[in-house]
Amino acid sequence: MFILYSIFIIAIEARRGRSRSRTKSKVQIGLPITGKYRDPESDQYYNNNDGAKILLASHFDLEYVLGHKIAFLCIAKGSPRPHITWFKDGVEIFAHHYLHIHEWPIGNDRVKSKIEIDPATQMDAGVYECTADNMYSIDRRSFKTDFSIAFD
Repeated sequence: MFILYSIFIIAIEARRGRSRSRTKSKVQIGLPITGKYRDPESDQYYNNNDGAKILLASHFDLEYVLGHKIAFLCIAKGSPRPHITWFKDGVEIFAHHYLHIHEWPIGNDRVKSKIEIDPATQMDAGVYECTADNMYSIDRRSFKTDFSIAFD
């Protein structure tokens, strides 16, 4: 599956006519944590039916225009309701003047979280990650961003 995923990404990049990456990031891309584990305790932890699972997340690779808004979405489910934490380049991020984090509970077992950056600058390029966790498991998704310049 990893080979097919890699081929798919290479094919997309080839069609866009871009290089693989403009920025050198040392952050590991967060893919869904799934599969079978050798250790039964790990398997039970990550595959728990009540564990945090990300149901919907923004597109993996985003190219944004400087000065415009960037928005990422993450919806997770679990019992108890998961908590969503946002990271940029491996460091937890908090709201500031140009960056806002919104969160909405949905029913008893779901949560929706959205991060918005407006206006986006060159410093906003990087790898963003949403992590959903509860007492049973952790799930994560990553979003890679890079900027482009709009010529009017």
